[in-house]
Amino acid sequence: MTSASASSTVPAHRPVWQPLLVRAVIALAFGAVTVFWASPSVQVLAVSSGLYLLANAAVFVWQRKVDPTPKTRLPLLIAAVVSALAGVVAFVSMSDAGTTAALSVALGVTGVVELLFWFWLRGASPLARDWIVSGFVGVGTAAALPFFTYLGAHALLGVTGGAAIISGVLWILSGLSARHDVRIGATGPKAVN
Repeated sequence: MTSASASSTVPAHRPVWQPLLVRAVIALAFGAVTVFWASPSVQVLAVSSGLYLLANAAVFVWQRKVDPTPKTRLPLLIAAVVSALAGVVAFVSMSDAGTTAALSVALGVTGVVELLFWFWLRGASPLARDWIVSGFVGVGTAAALPFFTYLGAHALLGVTGGAAIISGVLWILSGLSARHDVRIGATGPKAVN
């Protein structure tokens, strides 16, 4: 096997591991805020949720630039735009209802995008099984959040933060696995003369 043929075995998800790990760190940081803030106000809810959504939007833009899969580009752009707009709405609203609506829309759209990725790329990408889990977590959180609005900021952050921690752990494992696969694919088997 020559070095040229070895490099052709590099998985298609090769450049995506970096945005996955950054997205995981963002989710885990947001989750940590929700766990350790004992009595969050509506301002804490709005600002932390807004920052979380804006950071996710930036990661989606980055992922869109490095992801070699043409089918993912438009959905990633939609997820980025919706997350960014939802982040702004969370900041501007400074209310439980407004932030809940922003989070529900952004997490729902992101979840649907990930479920689409799973549907389109199942069997072709090892990330597909992670997309289905993350997609269901996003859609499920989006559907559940409105039922917690009347409980206030603490409950809303608890639900959203719990989902962020689940997704963050999933994406850390996914990103590290993708990085490992890239290293194996890049070195490949030794050339035989």
